Amino acid sequence: MLTQNLGYPRIGSQRQLKKACEQYWAGRISLSDLNQAARLIKDENWQAQLEAGIDLIPCNDFSFYDQVLDMSLLLGVIPQRYAPVLSEVKTNKEIDLYFAMARGYQKDGLDIIAMEMTKWLDTNYHYIVPEFTARQEFHIFYENIFAEHHSAKRLLGNKAKPVLLGPVSYLLLGKEKEAGFERVDLIRKLVPVYVEVINRLRQQGAEWIQLDEPCLALDLSKKEKEAFEFAYRSIANRVSGINIILATYFDALLDNTSLAVNLPVRALHIDLVRAPAQLDEVLAEIPDHLQLSLGVVDGRNVWKNDYEKSLALINKAVGKLGTGRIIIAPSCSLLHSPIDLDLENNLDPEIKSWMAFAKQKLNEVNELRQIAEGNTSLLSANKEAIKSRRSSAQVHQQAVKDRIAAITETDATRRSAFPVRQQLQHERFNFPLFPTTTIGSFPQTDDIRQLRSKLKKGELTAAEYDRKIEEAITDAIRWQEETGLDVLVHGEFERNDMVEYFGEQLQGFLFTKNGWVQSYGSRCVKPPVIYGDVSRPENMTVRWSQFAASKTQKPMKGMLTGPVTILQWSFVRDDQPREVTTNQIALAIRDEVTALEQAGIGIIQIDEPAIREGLPLRKAKHAYYLDWAVRAFRISASSVQDSTQIHTHMCYSEFNDIIGSIAAMDADVITIETSRSQMELLHAFSNFEYPNEIGPGVYDIHSPRVPGTGEMVSLLIKAAELLPVRNLWVNPDCGLKTRKWPETKAALENMVAAAKLARQQIQTEA
Repeated sequence: MLTQNLGYPRIGSQRQLKKACEQYWAGRISLSDLNQAARLIKDENWQAQLEAGIDLIPCNDFSFYDQVLDMSLLLGVIPQRYAPVLSEVKTNKEIDLYFAMARGYQKDGLDIIAMEMTKWLDTNYHYIVPEFTARQEFHIFYENIFAEHHSAKRLLGNKAKPVLLGPVSYLLLGKEKEAGFERVDLIRKLVPVYVEVINRLRQQGAEWIQLDEPCLALDLSKKEKEAFEFAYRSIANRVSGINIILATYFDALLDNTSLAVNLPVRALHIDLVRAPAQLDEVLAEIPDHLQLSLGVVDGRNVWKNDYEKSLALINKAVGKLGTGRIIIAPSCSLLHSPIDLDLENNLDPEIKSWMAFAKQKLNEVNELRQIAEGNTSLLSANKEAIKSRRSSAQVHQQAVKDRIAAITETDATRRSAFPVRQQLQHERFNFPLFPTTTIGSFPQTDDIRQLRSKLKKGELTAAEYDRKIEEAITDAIRWQEETGLDVLVHGEFERNDMVEYFGEQLQGFLFTKNGWVQSYGSRCVKPPVIYGDVSRPENMTVRWSQFAASKTQKPMKGMLTGPVTILQWSFVRDDQPREVTTNQIALAIRDEVTALEQAGIGIIQIDEPAIREGLPLRKAKHAYYLDWAVRAFRISASSVQDSTQIHTHMCYSEFNDIIGSIAAMDADVITIETSRSQMELLHAFSNFEYPNEIGPGVYDIHSPRVPGTGEMVSLLIKAAELLPVRNLWVNPDCGLKTRKWPETKAALENMVAAAKLARQQIQTEA
C-alpha cells in the first residue's frame, strides 16, 4: 500500500516566500537571492515529506505566484500585450514577464495591465486566468519544471513526483479573449506539448507524474468529456515508461465516474472528504488495472482525522481491490492548510489536541497506512481526541442554539422594497451622479503594523495605541475630504484582517500565531478556527466608526464582514451543517449592524466577497446553498430603517450564474471587481436588469500600477451604457490595505477626477 501527497504549502514556515517576493519587487534583493529563498523552502518541504514516510512526494507544486500562471508560462500562453516586456527588459526577462502577467507592469516606459484573477474553484485561493485566442499556439517556453524535478530527484530519488495541472482543466479554467471559438477546441494543439513535457520528465528519471484534473468534478458537456478522452488516449499512445496519477478533488465524480475510471492512466485520485459516498460508485466501475488513491485526510481544514471513519473507507476499498492497488493520501493539495501545528505554543491545549496542520496531516496519512496494515495501537489516542471534541463544553452553547431555532422570515426581510428605500436614501444623502467611495481599508503601513506589534508585546499601552489609531483615522479623513470623495471610510487601521478582526471579538473562534495560508501571490491570510457555537459578547466596531463620523460632516461608512465570508475564510467546525454556523455568525453581525445604526451611522457595508466562492461545484447543489447563504446575509442586514443604506462588496467572481441570488440579497448598493475584465462582468447585471445600485470597480488594487483618469472615464462610460446612471457608484475593485500610500493617493485622485469628468460628459449628452 503506497502513500502520496498531492501538494505542500509553498509560502515557507515563516512566510519566507512572501518576504522574498516583495523584496524582489521592491528592488531590494536580486533574482539570485529570490531563487535561493525558493530553494530553501523547497528543500524544507521535501525533507518534511520524506521524514513523514510519504512514498510519492510532489515537486513542481512550488510557485512564486500561482501554479496556473506557471502552466501558462511553461506552455508559452503569453498575451501579446506582454511582448514589450521581453523586448525592453534587459535582465531577468522570464521572471519579470511572469510577475508582469500577475501584477501588471508600469515602468521602463511601459504600462501594461495584469491578467484576470479569479477563485480556484470553491476555495479562497486566487489563480491567474489563462487567456486564449482562436489561433493560440503552444510550445515549451519556460523550462523551470525540469530543473525543479532534477533538484527534487537529488534529495528524494524515485519518490519525486512532478505535478502539473492537466490539459483539459487548464483550458477550461481559462477564458476566450475573442469571439468565434471555444477554448476546449484547443486541446488538439495543446496535448502534443504535454506529451513533450512528460517525455522529458521520463527521460530525467521520473517514474510517476500527477496530472490534476479538478474539472472532472464539474458538470461537463459532451465536447468537454470528449476532450478528456482525446487528451489522455493521445498521451497514453505517445508516452510510455511513466505512471500517471489523475487527480480529482473538491467534489464527487458522479456522472463523470465512467469517464474517469476508464481513462488510460495508472492511478485515479478521488476526494473522500468532500464526497465519501462516491467510493461505492468508483469501486463498482473501476477496471482491473487501475490503482485508486483515497483522499481521506482533509487537505482544506485543520481538524484531526477521525481514523475510524477513514479506515472504514480504506478497508472497503482494500476489500475490493487488495492492498497493492491502494494509495492513501490527503483529499487535495495541502496548499490550503497551515504548515505546522507544532509552531503553535499558545493554543488552548484541549482544542489543540483536536487539530492537525499540513505537517501533521502527512503523519496521519502514514499512520492510516500502518493501521490498515495491522498496527492498531495507533488508534487509541486518536479515538480519545475525537471523543473529547464531541463532548466538550467549549463547543456547545445552548443560548446560541435557542436563538437560531427562533429565527423567522421577518428577521430576513427589510421593512420596504428597494424603490422606497432608494428614494428615502437619496433624500437623506443627496449624492451627485457617480458618487465616489472606497471599499473600506487604506494602506497598512509598517508604522501601523508596528503599533499592533508593540501593543501585543506590552511596549505600548492601550490608551497610547488608541491615540495613534485616532491620529491615523483623522489624517485619512482629512485626505479623503481634500480629495473630494463623497462617502468616507475610517480606513480600518485598527484591523489586522477583515475576518480575523471580527473573529477575535466573537465567542467560538480560536486564533493561531503561524497558521498562514496563501490567498494569492504574496498575500497570505491567517484564517480563524471556528471550534464552537458563535456569539457576540459586545460591540466590535462602533467605537471607531463613531470616532470617525465625529471628524467629518460627510457620510461615514461603517465597515463589517458578512457571515458567509467569515465562514468561508475560516477553518470551520465540521460537526454541524455549515448553514447553522453561518446563521450563528449572521445574528452576531445583525447585532453589530443595529448598534452602528443606533450610533448614527447611516451607511453600513457588509462585505460578502466569498459568497460566490462558496457555490458548490455541481449545479444541482446550487439552489440549496444560495438559499441559506442569501438568507444569512439578509438576516445580518435587515434590522435597519429604510433610510439606512446597506452596501455589500464582492470581488473576483463570475456572477452570471448567480445574478438572481445577488439581487435577492437586496443590498442597496453592491460594489464589484470589474477593471481587469474591462467591465465585462457588468453584462450579467445589465442582462438581468439588476434593480439596485452598483459600484463597478474602476481600478485594479491587486496591481501596483496607477490607472489614468482617461482610462477610468472610459470604464465609467461603458458602465453607463449598460446600467442606469443614477444607480452607478465609483470605487476601486477592492480594499486598499495591501497597497502603498503614494499609488493609492494618485489612483484615488484620478478616480475622483474621472467621476467628475463622467458626470460632465453624461450631463452634456443629456
